[in-house]
Amino acid sequence: MTATHVVWFKRDLRTIDHEALAQAAEEARLICLYIYEPAVLTHSDYDARHLNFTNQCLAALDERLQQLGGRLVTRFGSAVEVLNTLHKECEFTTLHSHLETGNDVTYQRDLAVARWAKSMNVEWREYAQHGVFRRLKDRDGWSRRWLQQMRRPLLAEPESIAVPKQVPSDGLKTAADLGLVGHTLVDPQQGGMTAAYETLHSFLSDRGQGYRFEMSSPNTAWTGCSRISPHLAYGTISMREILQKTEARQARVRASRALGRTKGDTWLESLASFSKRLRWHCHFIQKLESQPELEFENMARVYDGMREPHFRDDFFEAWKAGLTGYPLVDACMRALRQTGWLNFRMRAMLVSFASYHLWLHWRPTALFLARQFVDYEPGIHYSQFQMQSGTTGINSVRIYSPIKQVSDHDPQGHFIRTWVPELEAVPSEFIAEPQKMPSSLQLSIGCIIGKDYPAPLVGHRAAVAAAKSRVYAVRTRADARAEAKQVYYRHGSRRGPSSRRR
Repeated sequence: MTATHVVWFKRDLRTIDHEALAQAAEEARLICLYIYEPAVLTHSDYDARHLNFTNQCLAALDERLQQLGGRLVTRFGSAVEVLNTLHKECEFTTLHSHLETGNDVTYQRDLAVARWAKSMNVEWREYAQHGVFRRLKDRDGWSRRWLQQMRRPLLAEPESIAVPKQVPSDGLKTAADLGLVGHTLVDPQQGGMTAAYETLHSFLSDRGQGYRFEMSSPNTAWTGCSRISPHLAYGTISMREILQKTEARQARVRASRALGRTKGDTWLESLASFSKRLRWHCHFIQKLESQPELEFENMARVYDGMREPHFRDDFFEAWKAGLTGYPLVDACMRALRQTGWLNFRMRAMLVSFASYHLWLHWRPTALFLARQFVDYEPGIHYSQFQMQSGTTGINSVRIYSPIKQVSDHDPQGHFIRTWVPELEAVPSEFIAEPQKMPSSLQLSIGCIIGKDYPAPLVGHRAAVAAAKSRVYAVRTRADARAEAKQVYYRHGSRRGPSSRRR
């Protein structure tokens, strides 16, 4: 092998089922490259907790590449600057990478890299990583194409990797190196391929049996959910491998049931729910792929101006701090800020409360939560935020009652007391609405509402009524109904317009 190729790792930090790596390793000597990009690191959706997880993944990736005869080269700078410098050093002819549907920073970055590659006569080969498709003309047949992509045979990691002469590497960059405030997470998930496989195995073999029934409560979701989402976000394991291992597990359960060995368990129901959510993963990312401006603009533009004039900074700060006076909302926010993870239903409740009860525009709240989620995935994040905020025009208006959610998912207040210790002595009958405790009880347990714990920022019934009135005042208009048809045409299962991306 005399030619030198570059494999550019982005959010695909693995060696197994990695088409860019597998293809390049067959053809040339490889520079396996990761770039610490200032524009990404300083963007308003980035946090040191993302860097910490990334660095764990990079360390594991480098170790595995070295076992295969290669090594990971890291550089700091814009992608074009780094690639240009690297091209001067080794004159590589081909750049390999996976397609990425990220935020606008990475989108613009990819456009700039495409221009650079063309100007330098460097061939840039991009490979599909998920069931998300570029230049998609419509959604007809999307599910079939997704399944075809997921059913393709897994690609083994290369048997060996040839490398060119020593290429300098910057090594791993810490938060201090990059000027970021270090994270202080409590027991965060660990990154890397080994951690990904261990997490998936424990879910499919043990933890996942009660998934369908345990994923909604914050008490049971910590172990009952798959917890594979950060590994999907950073690509330490492929979606294709997760789905295929899930389907293999389903087949084994069915075989056991046919033999009468597993009567009464809930594996099939739970695995079916999990499999459905794997499809949703790509379904939501496809929306951002087809309409990149969803990161900034309402999916249905008829809702422009509905919330913007009413934004209250004091409400926003209280929501961020977990000081809204609604115990489950506050417990969820504090848990998320300290651990980097929260189950889906509680995430949806946080967004719903901000968007409807506090009437906050989704863009600032989305950026704040993006920094909290270790598993932040832009395509899912902004599509879900718009859906939960009622700005898609096609989804039902979903307003969560933070009081009912306590009754349904934390009736004894175990989760609330863990994360809102000032409510530890509050009796369970008042845990959802501690402001209803008699004054004498507040005094006797040492929890004065308005002093030791805040009173509710807004009244539940009045806030919900006002939010519904405002949303439906727009939703029922003729122009809103007309735009809803266009949105459904683009993002539903029917035909839609072409993608704006390359």
